Amino acid sequence: MKSAVLVIDVQSTLFDPEPQPFESQVVLNKINDVTKLARAKSVPVIFIQHEQPDTVMEHGSEGWALQSNLVTQSGDHFVCKTTPDSFLNTSLQSLLKELDVDSLIVCGYASEFCIDTSVRRAAGLGYPVTVVSDAHTTHDKAHASGAQIRAHHNATLPNISSFGVKIVAVEADSLWA
Repeated sequence: MKSAVLVIDVQSTLFDPEPQPFESQVVLNKINDVTKLARAKSVPVIFIQHEQPDTVMEHGSEGWALQSNLVTQSGDHFVCKTTPDSFLNTSLQSLLKELDVDSLIVCGYASEFCIDTSVRRAAGLGYPVTVVSDAHTTHDKAHASGAQIRAHHNATLPNISSFGVKIVAVEADSLWA
């Protein structure tokens, strides 16, 4: 199988203001580790950025930009989206076909929205998915902390079998072990 790494919504306006997402610096470091190893193994890296006109996430704005500690390289790919679904009305699926990718490694922001939705959609499209269990995050919410939300998704997403492909949650350090 040929994999690609999807880095979803690791953008300035989501990571820089206080309060920051749960373990934001740890997550950024883990993502950089994952993408560095991916590039060394010739695994494509795809950064997905949410955009919304007339907001702090308007395409090209400072808030829309990738978080400044995130490492990108010239061979990386970039996809824009307007919903929590990284596939809906985007070029992602055609890019994956062009790159001959048949499985995905997913990390980024927000565990309960864009990570969850994109993982489920990917599985529905037939892509086996590895969620990097310590490289996705979200902000604390009134009903649950960011840590609880991440743990919930790491526990529940791998239990979805009805799509017919495997979804697993693996720590960054064990990804290519």
